[in-house]
Amino acid sequence: MGVVSTQPYDRRAAVSLFSRLRTAKGQADPFPLYAELAARGGVSPAPWGGSLVTEFDVCDQILRSREWLEPDARWRERQGAGTRWNAPSSREMGKTLPALNPPDHTRVRRAAGGFDRSTIADLGRTVETVTDQLLDALVEQLHEGGADFATAVGEELPVAAVGHWLGLPAADWPRLRALTHEQVFTQELLPSASQLARSDAATAELRAYFVDLVRSRRARPGEDPVSRWIQTWDALEPDRAEADEQVYLLALFVVLAALETTATLLTTMALRLVEHPERWDLLTSCPDLVPAFVEESLRYDPPTHVISRVASQDTVLGGVEIRRDEMVHLMVAAAQRDPARHLDPHRFDPLRPPAHLAFSGGIHYCLGAPLARLEAQTLLRRMIERLPRLTLVRPPSWAPRVAFRRPLSLDVAFA
Repeated sequence: MGVVSTQPYDRRAAVSLFSRLRTAKGQADPFPLYAELAARGGVSPAPWGGSLVTEFDVCDQILRSREWLEPDARWRERQGAGTRWNAPSSREMGKTLPALNPPDHTRVRRAAGGFDRSTIADLGRTVETVTDQLLDALVEQLHEGGADFATAVGEELPVAAVGHWLGLPAADWPRLRALTHEQVFTQELLPSASQLARSDAATAELRAYFVDLVRSRRARPGEDPVSRWIQTWDALEPDRAEADEQVYLLALFVVLAALETTATLLTTMALRLVEHPERWDLLTSCPDLVPAFVEESLRYDPPTHVISRVASQDTVLGGVEIRRDEMVHLMVAAAQRDPARHLDPHRFDPLRPPAHLAFSGGIHYCLGAPLARLEAQTLLRRMIERLPRLTLVRPPSWAPRVAFRRPLSLDVAFA
């Protein structure tokens, strides 16, 4: 709780800020705009309703608290038929694990399992093999004059890792990756009507793919996660159609999460490495810093810039009244540069103590965090072991997004 704020709110200035955030310049470097937003207060009104949170400690508190809920299927339905929350793609996402609240979330998360040591060890061998193959191909391109790291490595490693794990045919990987990039628009901060339409179409195609996958694995089970999920849900759910629906939703969620955010992490991490030569030299001289370099990459420019929650009851947050069912947008990329939490927050420093919200927190802490870290650390180690120093040819281009960062290119060459 706290004292209710009476600070004036300049809606026109807030609208202008978010308009600039959606430009090519804003996409390339949103952090000066986040600083402007933070200067308006740690909790401030969003131009479209609800609130924006930029303070690290407040974001952390919300993510860890059970008083703040996910915008689940029931909440989305209450927003009305004409809203973005009731687009077919949004309704589908409202059924997946990240959008569930207890007790549904507890049940589904338990059924999903996790990445135990044995699973990570098995995945580690796959990730190492695929990483070496991708770097071999990258080197060939570099000898020809230059290469796009984003398409050659950053986009390829996550789909290969999750594809191998789930036993998906390699021929399907490019289409799944393309559909994922389209689907994620429904999870954006302010998707346009055309973006929602693209997301709806991609979601329908993904549903058809994974429903068929579940049907196939039920007929011919194997030693893979989908087959194990079928066994788990058969024991939990007497209705076979409902059990298969739950397995489909798990498979969909795992692929969406594994492809989109991890690909962004890998490419932005590589950008941090090649944009300043001394960073490459630091890691080659001290490889033990690889895990810290990955964590600082997650803090400095996380794959997900916005996480949304809904108030379960009327409350006061940072001096601002929040009504029950009202949404707050946690601007985690801004919060991770909160000077109250990090000294000199705009400086990339792998030597600083790790502290970030890139994997969310509380009961919704990212299920795939161990796999994302495995891929990032393996790739970074292999790069400094196997490659001569690389240099950035030109600044990367970025997808037109706010919540989900996605570098479209990262052109590199031998230094």
